[in-house]
Amino acid sequence: MRTLAALLVVLLIWVVGLVAFAQRIERSTPPVEPPVADAVVALTGASDLRLEAAARLLERGKGKRLLISGVNREASRDDILAVSRAVKPIYDCCVDLGYAAANTIGNAEEIADWARGKRFTRLIVVTSDYHMPRSILEIRAAMPEATLIEYPVVTGLVDVDRWWRNQGDARRLIVEYSKYLAILARESFLALGPRDDASPAQPKEKSS
Repeated sequence: MRTLAALLVVLLIWVVGLVAFAQRIERSTPPVEPPVADAVVALTGASDLRLEAAARLLERGKGKRLLISGVNREASRDDILAVSRAVKPIYDCCVDLGYAAANTIGNAEEIADWARGKRFTRLIVVTSDYHMPRSILEIRAAMPEATLIEYPVVTGLVDVDRWWRNQGDARRLIVEYSKYLAILARESFLALGPRDDASPAQPKEKSS
């Protein structure tokens, strides 16, 4: 009986957390106008709306450059220009494409390497609304010295207002919430270990 009661308590806590997670996402959109940062970073995904939103921010002068992380290796610069609908002169001068990332952890590492290489520490992060909490956790873990400004985009992939009414929406949100909890657990575990007081990694000097 005690085991069953404990499991029910854990399940209740998990469900309450899921509802709070969905409400957090719902309240995050529409995003507020972000302050000017060093750069804009966009995580690719199933919707091109992320790239369009990031391009608009760059065109409004919200950052010096834009990194699009996780680009399909078969996509060319012209392909990304078309889906982002960016202004071509700005795109040509100020947009970098990252092809290394295959998942959110890879996105975070790619973003951190790029930002450190350019000495950027204030980043506007653009991704889908439901994907934002996990993305922020991963980028912060990869680059704890950075200031991250969230710019979540409603892509229509998950209706967070009525997610429980649609099996596909519920499944996607539950999976995202579970991954989010896994990262929280990972970071909490790592925080128990010895702290590294060394300064953040600095970009290596290029040899002449």
